[in-house]
Amino acid sequence: MKTYEISACAALAAISAVFQLVHLGYMTQWGMWVDIVAIPWILAFFLYRGKAAFFVSIVGAIIITLADPSTWLGASMKWIGTMPMWLVPLFFQRLYKLNLKDFKKLRIIIFCLVLSIIFRGIIVIPLNYYYALPIWTGWATEKAMLMLPWWIIFSLNTIQGIIEVMVTWLLVFKFNFKRFATWE
Repeated sequence: MKTYEISACAALAAISAVFQLVHLGYMTQWGMWVDIVAIPWILAFFLYRGKAAFFVSIVGAIIITLADPSTWLGASMKWIGTMPMWLVPLFFQRLYKLNLKDFKKLRIIIFCLVLSIIFRGIIVIPLNYYYALPIWTGWATEKAMLMLPWWIIFSLNTIQGIIEVMVTWLLVFKFNFKRFATWE
């Protein structure tokens, strides 16, 4: 990564931190925040690709760990849940040698979004039942499955994923943030 990319990534991580500290979003009755904290993480992918998204998301997760009452548990769930949202587009970008302008096409971004949401669900549903909910609530896995059905976890993560990717897409292609991108 070049110096200006590292600087931009640091700025994106700082913006993510501000979003976490101010906590713009909505706290659901099930304890999950639907927020905009990870938008800078995905924006880093669209502007500077995978290494940048990884860097910004790691720094963002560390900041969540230090600044949020959910500490490492919330940070790890946010990080793991958001990773498919930029890893799937990265996979297709590398597989098909896609350019940034290819992601402007709705059929490509929606295809990546749908696959990302499916992978996100496959990851976060078991993690919620076997990791997050037992630690956060003290419930056994069986009780967690009764108290919080899988489709609620999937639905909330779907809403979160759509917000993250589509707001980022709008910023990059409709508000012309692509002019700051280092790849075509």
